[in-house]
Amino acid sequence: MLDALSASLTVASSGLEAQSTRMRIVSENLANASSTGRTAGADPYQRKTITFDAALDRASGTQLAKVKEIGVDTTPYRVEYDPGHPAADKAGYVKMPNVNMMIEMADMREVNRSYEANLQVVKQVRSMLGMTIDLLRS
Repeated sequence: MLDALSASLTVASSGLEAQSTRMRIVSENLANASSTGRTAGADPYQRKTITFDAALDRASGTQLAKVKEIGVDTTPYRVEYDPGHPAADKAGYVKMPNVNMMIEMADMREVNRSYEANLQVVKQVRSMLGMTIDLLRS
């Protein structure tokens, strides 16, 4: 039974780590949602993406959540007319980041819920381990 509880802790902690990395990526995207290039025609901040993969943990025999890759979103940049901006091209257009605030906020909400679910698993397993130790003492 303790092996199953230990495996549950391992799986939940891998989920916490993966969601923590995902939250960092979402935060970076939100923080740079209006970061343009510094010179005329320069590319702005490019939205980052994250991909997960399941990895076998040989010690516990469980599938763990792991970050597979942190990539970039290839959707086109938004273009805004702002001839006075330092990053404006000759026609007065500025390339804006391909970050959609609504998508990032939805991702942040999903990350938060996933993180909380994994945290609840850790709390429940710790509680069960405590009860098991108490039973063994008596």
